[in-house]
This record gives sequence, C-alpha cells and structure tokens, in this order.
Amino acid sequence: MKSDLNSKGNFVRPSKIVCVGRNYRAHAEELGNEVPKEPLLFLKPPSSIIGDGDPIIIPKGVKEVHYEGEIGVRIGCSGRYISSTEAWSFIDGIMPVNDVTARKIQRAENQWFKGKGFDTFCPIGGVVSTTPDEFEELVVVTRVNGIERQRGAVSEMIFSVPFLISYISKVVTLEKGDIVVTGTPAGVGTLSVGDRVEIEVIGRSILKNSVSKEYGHD
Repeated sequence: MKSDLNSKGNFVRPSKIVCVGRNYRAHAEELGNEVPKEPLLFLKPPSSIIGDGDPIIIPKGVKEVHYEGEIGVRIGCSGRYISSTEAWSFIDGIMPVNDVTARKIQRAENQWFKGKGFDTFCPIGGVVSTTPDEFEELVVVTRVNGIERQRGAVSEMIFSVPFLISYISKVVTLEKGDIVVTGTPAGVGTLSVGDRVEIEVIGRSILKNSVSKEYGHD
C-alpha cells in the first residue's frame, strides 16, 4: 500500500492524530515519570504532519527538540465504542511516525499541545498493511545520522493496540484516516540542525527526515 504523503504535501489530512504517552515502561522511567495506570492520551494537530523526505523545522526560540520513534496505525473506517475484539477491522495500515517534541516546553506545561504541536513535528512514513499476528512481531527503530538510538518491540507496549483503539473510541469517534500513534521506546534524545533522523518499522516501512531551522532562527 502506498503512502498518502509526499514531499509536496498532497495528501488527505486526518481529522485528528491521537497519541499515547508513556506506553513503554522504560521510556516512562527514563524521563522520571510513573507508568500510567490508564492510557495517557494527547493530540497533535494535522498541521504538524510532514512526509518522508520533508525537513523537520526547529522553530525560532525553541530549544531541546527530541525525536520519538513510534508505530502509527491508520483508521480505515469510522467507529465509536469499538470493542477490543473488533479493533483490527477498523485499521487499514501501519506506518513509522516521529513524535517530534520540544522537551523543555513539554516539561514546563501541564498540557503537551505546544511542545508537540509545532508545524513539521509529526513526520509520517509510508502506510503498509499488516495482520494482527504480524503486528505483534514488529519492531520500531530510530537512527540519528546512521546511529541506532531507539529500539522497541510491540510486545513491550504496556497497552495493546486493540485495547487502545477501544479505549480511545469511548472518548471520541475514530474517523476514517485518523492516526493513532502508539508510544515510543526508551532512548529519546536531542535533534540538532543538520541531523538526519530515520524511523523504521523493521522490514516494513522507513521514514527519513533532515533537520533544519526556521528562517531567522536565533
């Protein structure tokens, strides 16, 4: 299945991007946070999306920008109050996602929208199909300038994807094209101007972006 994203931005944006925080125990611990008892949800705006090959732009005045390699799932048909057992019938593909985060801003605010919502802060790679059994074997890896920084297996997630789809659909209607981003493993770190970052769902899809600065950056 081909991605809906390209370098010219000619794609249908989702109505929402629902992200799951601290869904890998080691990542929660590396930032000094407790492991959540229920999924910790936040939104990234559709305007933050870029595709493979597009630059991540560090905004003026923003310091300490981190990569967060994750696996996203795309919703194929709308649903509300979806059960865990039927969740996979609502998914039409997966993709690598980089939940780019202005960490200093995130730490300073109770709400995460500002720290995670800047333009270009949601690179999304090519969408590929998968089965539930295949999904359970997937591994996501992050590389910066060719050096591996993160590696996490789906089996290490605290909350499974079917559970997350069911949980989220009790809060909002998941609409066709929406993206659920399932959490990042340990190993997050800083991105600098000139870096090249890759998020790969091993053997399935790879996302590559360079890092630039906004014009007039101090």
